[in-house]
Amino acid sequence: MTESIERPANDPLLRPAGLRGVAADLSSDQRAFKNVSWGKAMMWIFLLSDTFIFGCFLLAYMTARMSTTVPWPNPSEVFALTIGGTEIPLILIAIMTFVLISSSGTMAMAVNFGYRRDRRKTAALMWATAALGATFVGMQAFEWTKLITEGVRPWGNPWGAAQFGSSFFMITGFHGTHVSIGVIFLLIIARKVWRGDFDQERRGFFTSRKGNYEIVEIMGLYWHFVDLVWVFIFAFFYLW
Repeated sequence: MTESIERPANDPLLRPAGLRGVAADLSSDQRAFKNVSWGKAMMWIFLLSDTFIFGCFLLAYMTARMSTTVPWPNPSEVFALTIGGTEIPLILIAIMTFVLISSSGTMAMAVNFGYRRDRRKTAALMWATAALGATFVGMQAFEWTKLITEGVRPWGNPWGAAQFGSSFFMITGFHGTHVSIGVIFLLIIARKVWRGDFDQERRGFFTSRKGNYEIVEIMGLYWHFVDLVWVFIFAFFYLW
């Protein structure tokens, strides 16, 4: 008497041949991501769509810069600060970049302690991340104020190509909006973590299942994305 052998659903021997096999391979992502939560999946979809938007902005900027017949303003001169009588190029941008990258480190540690369900350290690190993010936004506001005072407008500037102002305000403004929204949500989630909402399963916005700190990881995905986008902005807009 022969015994029937049960094979797993992903066994290659059970896959159909021909075009049906190709279709099964292409739809395998449904099985791979079946255990991913809706919150995390939706965040990844949002980040993918946001990648296309930032990518279009940067492509438009590069197209405008390479196609203009008027000389493009020198970023080292435009974004220089005078400290102690000495003009230091890009010093503010370098500090902003350091602050934002540092915030990515504190966010990573917050996610790590969230996995351990250490709510006090998780909340403290999220507050630190929010403080660094707010510092970045504050320095960006100072940068905008300085340039506006010097005559930079979306339709022109004193140094060269008129497209410089519109490109600058569009790209940095869109990114700064993302950082500002991230700071707000960091404060909201950190407060809920500190109060123990995820341990007591207290009902409210962004409260998941009891003991589940996944929202901290989702917030971390968003924040790391914002930091990564700034690296590209820094490279293409300020260093090029």
